Amino acid sequence: MLSRREWIGVTAGAAGALALNPRLLRALQQGKLIQRAVPSTGEMLPVVGLGSSATFSQVARSEETDALTEVIRTMVSQGATVFDTAPSYGASEQVAGDIANTIGVADKIFWATKVNVVQRGGDGTADPTAARAQIDASFAKFRVPKIDLIQVHNLADVPTQLGILKQLKKEGRIRYLGVTTTSNRQYEQLDQVMRNEPLDFIGIDYAVDNRDVEETILPLAAERKIAVMVYVPFGRTRLWQRIEGQDLPPWAAEFDATTWAQFFIKYVLSHPAVTVVTPATSKANHMVDNIGGGMGRLPNAATRKRMAEFVDALPPAPPRNR
Repeated sequence: MLSRREWIGVTAGAAGALALNPRLLRALQQGKLIQRAVPSTGEMLPVVGLGSSATFSQVARSEETDALTEVIRTMVSQGATVFDTAPSYGASEQVAGDIANTIGVADKIFWATKVNVVQRGGDGTADPTAARAQIDASFAKFRVPKIDLIQVHNLADVPTQLGILKQLKKEGRIRYLGVTTTSNRQYEQLDQVMRNEPLDFIGIDYAVDNRDVEETILPLAAERKIAVMVYVPFGRTRLWQRIEGQDLPPWAAEFDATTWAQFFIKYVLSHPAVTVVTPATSKANHMVDNIGGGMGRLPNAATRKRMAEFVDALPPAPPRNR
């Protein structure tokens, strides 16, 4: 079984990435990326997309731009569409917009970004003028007439900023709206917003070793017919640290996982409330690997339990400050 580490270091683009792993190439040729419906409209979305936090944020060299160009080219060529970013992710919006327009795929991407102008250390309120200016800047960077999804980032001043998104949706400038949180300390607030606001999407962290959302948030999303976008299915680097030196268990073949990345992604996607997962990467071969996690069979309930127990028994990741 291939580990993620065996894939690192190759940035030759989609063709080179596929050539690295004939088994994955055969799987992609034979398979099809699973799609799921956005509950509020029925629109079908591929279940694996691309995140941009810490990958598209700082591009100083031409070779870095070339690598990210191949990531986006690979994403689109393999049938994925959802690209998630945010104004707070440094240059991510600008870099992705420039690349997508240069290679002519901007109209093939489901553009998802966020809004949050609440200042740290302030009174917790958002300036409506500043929020609209931030949104206008996102339009300018993507160079598209309509943005598919904008979410209020980290539940910041939801009344003000979600109110602006409602108006933009009414005007036809955005297609979907939502809210995000990356903290379980905000789940009570998220619960209330989900119950009281007309959301199309929520964005949350979810991984096989970070399962708190399974208790109330994911069931509520299913009940309220809200699409779920999942961030960091690898726990950023946490899960890679935990499986270092571990072979992929042979029973992963029962749900068509050939790499650890696919193991982790398939766990997340096997929850029926999840609509799309957006792992971040700056390597085309990792993009191919991730897309493989959205193909073939998914774990059933008994296998999900086995996966969670297997990961829970692994050594914990070292402290982040080490």
